Order: sequence, then C-alpha cells, then structure tokens
Amino acid sequence: MLEDSHYYFQKAADVLKLSERLREIIWTPIRTVKVDLVIDDDDGELQHYQGFRVQHNKARGPMKGGLRYHPAMDEDHAAALANLMTWKTAIVDVPFGGAKGGINCDPSAMSDNELNKLTRRFVEQMKEIIGPTIDIPAPDVNTNAKVMGWIMDEYSKYEGFSPGVVTGKPLDLFGSEGRDEATGRGIMIVLDEALKSRGKSWNDIRVAVQGFGNVGSNAARLIDEQGANIIAVADHLGGVSNDDGLDIDSLISWVAEHRTVKGFPGGVAFDNTEIITWNADVLIPAALENAITENNVSEVKADIIIEGANGPTTPAAHEALVKRGVLVVPDILANAGGVTVSYFEWAQNIQQFRWKKDRVDEELTHRMREAYAAVRDVAEKENIDMRIAAFVLGIRRVGRAATSRIHVPEEVDF
Repeated sequence: MLEDSHYYFQKAADVLKLSERLREIIWTPIRTVKVDLVIDDDDGELQHYQGFRVQHNKARGPMKGGLRYHPAMDEDHAAALANLMTWKTAIVDVPFGGAKGGINCDPSAMSDNELNKLTRRFVEQMKEIIGPTIDIPAPDVNTNAKVMGWIMDEYSKYEGFSPGVVTGKPLDLFGSEGRDEATGRGIMIVLDEALKSRGKSWNDIRVAVQGFGNVGSNAARLIDEQGANIIAVADHLGGVSNDDGLDIDSLISWVAEHRTVKGFPGGVAFDNTEIITWNADVLIPAALENAITENNVSEVKADIIIEGANGPTTPAAHEALVKRGVLVVPDILANAGGVTVSYFEWAQNIQQFRWKKDRVDEELTHRMREAYAAVRDVAEKENIDMRIAAFVLGIRRVGRAATSRIHVPEEVDF
C-alpha cells in the first residue's frame, strides 16, 4: 500500500514539477513510533502486541488520523495511511496534518476487557506524542466510539480533562452529532456531484456496495433515501442481492443482530467476491484495500466508482478504469467526510460548545461539494484524472502552507 501511495504522489509531483529534494522533504514522515504492548488476557496469560503511530506532516495544523486494530497492521500500513491523511485533510481544507496508527491485534478474538487494557496501555506509551494540539486520533477499522472514550479517559488521567485528544467519541463524552454517519454522508454527497457530471439522477442508478460496516451501511442508507436502488451488498462473509432494490433499513437491522449480511432473507445470496463485478451503475468499495486489481478490473461493469475504503484500487487497475472512461472518485476525496466532521467535533471540544446535527450536516455538505469542485477543476485544467488531481490539490495546499512557515532555499511555485 505504501508503494501505491508513493506512486500517486510521484505522478502528482510530476504535474507540479517538484524537484527531487522537495519531493523527499514532503514525502518523509516527521516521526514513526513503534511500541511493545504487553497485557494479561482474561486467562491471566501474557499477550504481546505492537502499536504504531506514524506522524507525517503538521504544516497545516495538528496531525490527524485513525487508529486501526487489525492483525495486518504494521509500520508500512501506518505510513501509507498517514501520507493519505495529509492530502485528505488539505483537500477538504480543514486545519490538520496527517497521521495514522494502530495495533496488530484481532479484536474479534478479544474480550472488551482485553481491548480496554490494550487501548489504555497504548495510550500510556503514546501520551507524549498525542494531544489536542499535537496529534488527534480517531476511529478506523475495528475501532469505534467506545474505544475513543477509553482513550480520552486514559489520556485525561495524565493531562487533565481533554475531550479534544480524540474524535469519534460517544455523544455523552462530547462527541459530535453526525460523526457516526459522516463518512457515509460524504460518500453520498460526492456521488451526487458525480451523477451531475454524468447527467444522471438518483432514480437512474443501481448501486453495489462492498463492505457493510459503519461506512458502507451509512452510505447505503443515505443513498437509498435519495431514491437510488441498492441492488447488491457484500461483506467478509457473504453477499445478498435484489434486482428491485434491497430494503436497507431491514438489512441494517439484520446485520446489527447477526453481524453479517449473510443469510438476510430479503434477497438472493451470492459469493462476496462477485460484488466488484456486479452489473451496477455505481460501485462503492467500502471494505479494505486492494479490492479492485488487475485480476478483476476487466470485469468491472460500473461506470462510476466511489472509494469508501482506503486504497481499494491498485494503480494498474485504476489506470485501466480511467482508460475505459470510468469515473473514479478517489478515497482521499470520497471518504473525507469522516475527518471533516472530526474537525467539527474537535472545534466543538476546543470551544466547549455543541452544534446541532443540522449544522453539522450543512457544513459537511458545503465542504464536500467545495472539495469535489476543487478537485474537478484541477483535473480539467491539467487534463488529468480525479485521483491525480486530488493528490495535486492536496500537495499544493500542504506545500504552500509549509513554504509560508519556513525558508525554502529554492524557487518553487505550488
């Protein structure tokens, strides 16, 4: 994944005509931290884990990025995702830099008590390098509001009352209205913009969604509310389809009880790997990375792809899609609704003032539409695809902030 991120960075740097020296400065993370975490499990046995935090860039403000709990979490994953966060926060024009981290654990095999211990040990080891004006974690894969509440509580033991140390917290712990659905709402908003660009309306489209966790389920619900038909949904255990449109509210209730879309009685079962090549107008990959690859890209039928996950499309697959005229709205734009409302939550915590949900939704809609328009304008001006345009916009904004703060001993025009 780090190689993919670097590939797009270099393509955008070519458009900006950056020197090798500037590329290395901008690409290199500020700090990479790896900690060993040892806890007693519920049986009294010692368990060893590793935690990671990569802090990439702080030119535009405190660093921001999620915490991922996953067995495959490692330093390269954190570095790649931290890099993407730097450009993502710049694209939606919120005053943050980029960071990312996590722990190489499997939450599905752990009790809440074990996860609580592990999370608090992680905070204990990382407390000097996170904070409301330093680096502000948020939920990511396999973490949620409950975990963020534990982080806030543990950090506050050392630094005093500090709700702004994390975002994505429970509402009762000074979280924000609208944060839980923010990434999904952002996907719906950019899809609306993409449909306009293709001369389509909500009633014209059939949508397939890969992944039905927080992002996929909220995106599906909100898109369904606009009048589109969600005809196929898949997760890690199975898939379900209905050519007349799935009942998304019923599917969400089913998943809440059964933890999977598999077995949902309101549709026809299918193998989850088929979702990427489903006969749909719009495909939303909202699971993990590398869902669309050179092995399956030739069978992709959607002509609009909205990337809900981070890195769901490999570079080779992306180029094949663009060559065929498929509109790919890249992850660093499409799923930026989460970090945007995280910014709103952080601002509320700093102000000690709560916004109503209508305001959150209105502000999110405004920023996502502005960000889409800005990326589209770069794409049209430079005659490049939306992904490279998003990188160009992000790097340009970060570069301008950085060169405004420090002396750069060479002429550069971002």
